[in-house]
Order: sequence, then C-alpha cells, then structure tokens
Amino acid sequence: MTTFNNYIRVVISVIDDNSRACGWSVSRRQLVSLAGTGALGSIAGCTGGGSDPDSNESSDDNETDTEDDEKSVEELIAEYRCPETGDDYDIVVAQDGSGDYESVQAAIDAIEPGTFEGTRVYIKEGRYEEKLELPSNRTDVTFVGESAENTVLTYDDHADKTNEHGEELGTSQSASFFVYGPDFTAKNITFENAAPDVAQAVAIRIKADRAVFENCRFIGNQDTLYTYGRDTRQYFTDCYIEGDVDFIFGLATAFFEDCEIFCKDEGYIAAPAQPEEQEFGYVFKNCDVTGDAPTDSVYLGRPWEPYGQTVYLECDLGDHIRPVGWEPWDEPDHGDKTETAYFAEYDNTGPGYTPERRADWSHQLDAEEAAAYTLENVFDGWNPRRCLEGS
Repeated sequence: MTTFNNYIRVVISVIDDNSRACGWSVSRRQLVSLAGTGALGSIAGCTGGGSDPDSNESSDDNETDTEDDEKSVEELIAEYRCPETGDDYDIVVAQDGSGDYESVQAAIDAIEPGTFEGTRVYIKEGRYEEKLELPSNRTDVTFVGESAENTVLTYDDHADKTNEHGEELGTSQSASFFVYGPDFTAKNITFENAAPDVAQAVAIRIKADRAVFENCRFIGNQDTLYTYGRDTRQYFTDCYIEGDVDFIFGLATAFFEDCEIFCKDEGYIAAPAQPEEQEFGYVFKNCDVTGDAPTDSVYLGRPWEPYGQTVYLECDLGDHIRPVGWEPWDEPDHGDKTETAYFAEYDNTGPGYTPERRADWSHQLDAEEAAAYTLENVFDGWNPRRCLEGS
C-alpha cells in the first residue's frame, strides 16, 4: 500500500462520513496541492456544516507560513508523528471543575479542527457518562487518563434501544464512543458500554487509521470493541478486553499485543469481517485468553464476513476455549465461509490449545509462516511500538 493510497483511503473515509466530510478544515494552499485528485472537488465543494459549523473558515489572508502549512494534505495525513509524552497537556478534563472542562465532549469540541499539530488531553479520574464522538477533522489527538481503572468513559445505549423517531439504534449506533479522527492515541482509560446484557452494545467504534491504545480497558458484553474502519490500522497493547459474543469484531487490520482477553460467558471472541483484498485481519500476539466462561464453551472466532481473518500467536488459552477452536457461522447467502475465511494459530499454550482437535479448515502455522506477522509487515511499514518504547 503506497503512501498515496494511505492518503486516499483516509480522505474517502472522511467523504463517506457525509456531514463529517465538510468538517475537514484545511487551508486553500493545502487544497491546491490536491489538484487533479478526485478528493479535491468533494472537499472543496463544501460550503459549511459537518460536525463543526465553523470548520471551513481558514483563509489565505490569515495564514502563517509554518513548516506544516508548506506541506500538502497528502503529506500531512501520510506522516505519522509519535504523540508527545510527559506531563504537559493542552487540555485537562476534571469533573470537579479543577480542569479546563468538566466533560470529555466539551474538550473534544474545543480542539481546533483540521490541524496536524497534536493535542494532548488529560482526563482525571471519574465516570464520564457521555455519548462521545471524535470527528474526522480532529487529528493527532491523545487521551491520557489518570488511571485505567478509574478513568471511565461510559454510556448505556444498546441495539434494541429506540431513537427519537422510534427506530432501533442497531449495533453501529449503540457505541458509547465514535472515533473518526486519524492518529488517535489513548492511554490509561476504560471504554465502557454499561447497558445490561440484552443486545449488542458497543463500547467504542473506531473508524480511524493508525489508532493506538495502551493500557486501556474495554468493558461490555456482546460486541464490545468494534474495529469499524475498513483499511484502517489499529494497535492495542497491554489492554484488557472483555465480553461474551463477538466482542472483538469489524473490518480493520488490528494487532493485539500482550493483552488480556476476558471471556465473561460462553460465546465467541473474534468476529472478523475484512474484505477479500485486505492482506491481514486480526492478530493476537502474546495474549492471555482468560475468563469466567464454562469449560469448552468459547470459540476463538467465527467469520462475520466470508474473508474474515484471525491469527493467534504464542497466546495462553484457558480451558474455556472449545477444542474445535473455530465456528464457520453458516449463512447461505455468503457461501461456504470455510473456503474463504482464514483462521490460524502458532505456538499457543494452555489447556485451551488443542491443535490436533481444531477445525480441519483452520491452520497451524510453522515458524516461517508465523514470521510474517510482525507489526511492520501487518501494518504496511507502520510500527507504533517504536513510539511507545521511546516514551
């Protein structure tokens, strides 16, 4: 995947967000650099609206010649800069009024749209009961919680709830937090859907490329973590993810490293839905698969869409994992998914690792095959661990 293709897929993602497309704020000089691309007319034709009504106010007369201003939007989007570290924050959120804002959404709304300079938001301990959205024109945003256990972003929508028009929300709209802004980073935060276990209830829905989560917790039941964005790359390290049915699902290429995957009850861990042309899907590496689920009651995964991919590498699997490992999710309209989906393992351990009893359409990798699953290879040259190790 080339740098230009990385740019195009992000712009297309913005355009696909309908009203959010007009919320992307860039200078006229940056727009000129896009002349000849199909994306220019779509963005430049916006006259207002979007997530932020004043997001198209940039003008030639007020521009400052900074280094970033000399770069094209293509270059700015394609470039990944490690999030800043330390104790300096641009915004502090505190429920007791000791910060800049008392709500997380107010802090998001205060971030200048369409910039690529990076914004660090410190969130003090508390339960922030808000339905949140980080728009696509808020880029390079970092959330840092005071503590993962006690800094909780939560809401309680679920798929069977109805909106003001009497229509059911459905899975996608049940999310507590919608993440659209590219290069989003979160550390020491709990993302929760507090709905009762009655229907699909998403804690976080991520449609952001190069999203990073370190020491975060994802709490829910069915459909907890929605890696929503097609062709996006999402990295989770030292995280805790819990649920029961399909609680890690979606289209993204996602890498889970040194995480705890906690199965609350019988069900399925992963429900991947990657498109056919996407090279990688879900990778779980050095993860502990634990839980309260009964013995032999949880599948490692099942293909939501025909070409879904999931691989477990050097993970420790509890005895709640079914010996067969994988379920085909038979749906007549989708053909035989066992011929198209790709589910595999390498060098796992624990009572739930029974390679000789796995589904005959799954794969046990050898060392050479497993070597392909490095961060840089899976993420097409992007290695977020370098940023984290340097922090």
